Amino acid sequence: MKKFLIQCTSVTVFVFVMMLVVDKITDFKAFSAFDTISQALADTELTDYAFNSLRPDPTVDERIVLVNFGTLGRGDIARQIQIINQFKPKVIAVDALFNCEGGLYDSINCPQLLDTLGNLMLSDAIREAGNVVLGEKLMQTAALSKVDSNEADSLETPDLIFKEHAHLGFVTLPTDATHQEDVKICRTLYPQRKINGKREVAFSVRIAMSYDSLKAEKFLARNNEEEIINFRGNIEVRQLRLKSLKNDETSSTNFGTMFYVVDVDDVLSGNVSEDLFKDKIVILGYLGDYVGDPAWEDKFFTPMNSKFGGRANPDMFGPVVHANAVAMILNQDYVDELADWVKVAIAIIVCFLTVALFIVIDEKLPIWYDALSVVIQVLQIVTIMGIIIYLFASFSIKLDLSLTLIATALVGPCYDILKSIQNEISHRLTKRRQKV
Repeated sequence: MKKFLIQCTSVTVFVFVMMLVVDKITDFKAFSAFDTISQALADTELTDYAFNSLRPDPTVDERIVLVNFGTLGRGDIARQIQIINQFKPKVIAVDALFNCEGGLYDSINCPQLLDTLGNLMLSDAIREAGNVVLGEKLMQTAALSKVDSNEADSLETPDLIFKEHAHLGFVTLPTDATHQEDVKICRTLYPQRKINGKREVAFSVRIAMSYDSLKAEKFLARNNEEEIINFRGNIEVRQLRLKSLKNDETSSTNFGTMFYVVDVDDVLSGNVSEDLFKDKIVILGYLGDYVGDPAWEDKFFTPMNSKFGGRANPDMFGPVVHANAVAMILNQDYVDELADWVKVAIAIIVCFLTVALFIVIDEKLPIWYDALSVVIQVLQIVTIMGIIIYLFASFSIKLDLSLTLIATALVGPCYDILKSIQNEISHRLTKRRQKV
């Protein structure tokens, strides 16, 4: 029994050593010929299948309405806020930074300054509404960016005339993109960050606070540095009419519809009704030059994208991502994850038990070992993948068992290698000179 346990342990340790070696080799780009494949699959996770195929279509969340401001100037956005505010929404959130980027306050670098009337109108509209949430942006100083690319130590905020009468939340979402024009893959959000000793919260969290502070604080109490956004749906393209909210419905996406959207012209022409906005969360933002515009600006690849592994087009505008996060907070529909130590523990236990099973088969049924070991590994991998997808689709539990999957796949080859090494060493140590 002692020999058996030692053998199981040695093979398990060898498996994890091989995993470290492979990890180091890939860091050195030893398999650069496969880079195109890895890049195509890098943004794909098993849970994407659950997002796309296994979940039922969502019901429309009537608490949240999105309004497109397209390419409107600040004066017209002010008019939108004034018209919407007449219908007494609970919260008006504007997914925009009303400032001069980089702090360059001159008419060449910041032509918005020339629109004096528009700026005054927007400031007055925000003040009169009294329930407006504006976006701000997480930033890094040059010194910090050289040390840590994931941290932030400053904020880019709206100009004083706008933010003094508004609530603020940062719109920054975790992506691998360096610039706004880059491909942006969005799965998570930062619920809160401490900047210069002060707690700052995400745009979606601030919106939820303004609507239901208890649920927002409960979400923050989870105290996770990053939270997976439990995406449930996208927007529905609708031409809304005063007397009926069911006329002229046309869908713009292949995803489940969760939020109603109102286009630019509908608001400015007064072609909206009170029951659409009253006591609701209204999120204004860029949803294309018109609703249905396939623009890429402020648009993200999300797990709901209809294509896996090598995505063609981004599928969700920024305001819709924030709306999904708000709905998740208000519904308390969080995604739970395993702690890192639990992931490692599961991988070690599964690997050890698999090694033990292989050793028993090799000793008791050596003729069938090769066939049975392959069948067992395939069944294990398929079962683990099925459990991951099922738990996420049914219970919003994300089991990151990638370490377990890799360990399971390496058990067979590592056991064969180690057994060959042990046999060779044993053969050399027991070899005797032939008698003359």
